[in-house]
Amino acid sequence: MAARNEQRAKAAIERLHAEGIGPGNGEIHWLHLDLSDPRNVEQAAEEFMKKESRLDVLINNAALYIGACVFTRSLLPILKKTAQEPTSDVRVVCLNSARHYHCPSDVRFRSLDDLNRDFENTAFPRLLRYSYTKIMQLLFIRELQHRLDEQGVSILLIAVDPGEVNTEGVQAYANSVGPLLAPLYRTIANLTFVTPSKGAYGPVFAAASPIPRAQSDAYRGAYLKPAGTLAKSNPIADREDLRKELWETTDEFLKSLGLELPEQ
Repeated sequence: MAARNEQRAKAAIERLHAEGIGPGNGEIHWLHLDLSDPRNVEQAAEEFMKKESRLDVLINNAALYIGACVFTRSLLPILKKTAQEPTSDVRVVCLNSARHYHCPSDVRFRSLDDLNRDFENTAFPRLLRYSYTKIMQLLFIRELQHRLDEQGVSILLIAVDPGEVNTEGVQAYANSVGPLLAPLYRTIANLTFVTPSKGAYGPVFAAASPIPRAQSDAYRGAYLKPAGTLAKSNPIADREDLRKELWETTDEFLKSLGLELPEQ
């Protein structure tokens, strides 16, 4: 379990043990991962590959784009190695959102300024920024899927919208908006959001169901809406020119930080 906060990660691991994870069902270890710092992300991937000999499923369940991109690309050596093993079924699952449909149609990724686009003069800057990063994630997994397919590597990449989920993070946000709005936010979340168990259905389906592998042509680089159903994404995510722009500009940004990921 890769996470930034050791205390919260270990508390989550303890809950899993209490719910039945134990001998015969594998072990859970904490891996320090700060997705806000690409340099730490690369180090975390290297640390994982020193300790483990294979990686069958990677679920990117946090961050907006860069961190998950660097983590996935840094782990490709072990993902590819596992994919070569007999009867292997390697998958990368990225949690996405229906908010990606709201990304502005004039999106481009020709420069670092495009990568860090400023939405402050818009009505809902935080929501637009979030929508923008989710399009970035879709473009990334589709470009990586394209590259792996060309190499004959049988890894599946799938984006999943889990829906509106009443997580600890949602409750923490509700409690942070002040005494007047907090009760309203909590009530909305409690009445309209699904439980974490139901929210996990789509990601678990994408990671472990035999259906995506059996129907791999349909699921390569696919977008799934809640309950794990195939859905058509925003047409922006289908543009080959934007896929390539994003990949090249991301590499340019990482080089500015002293990171140079190998070509895939």
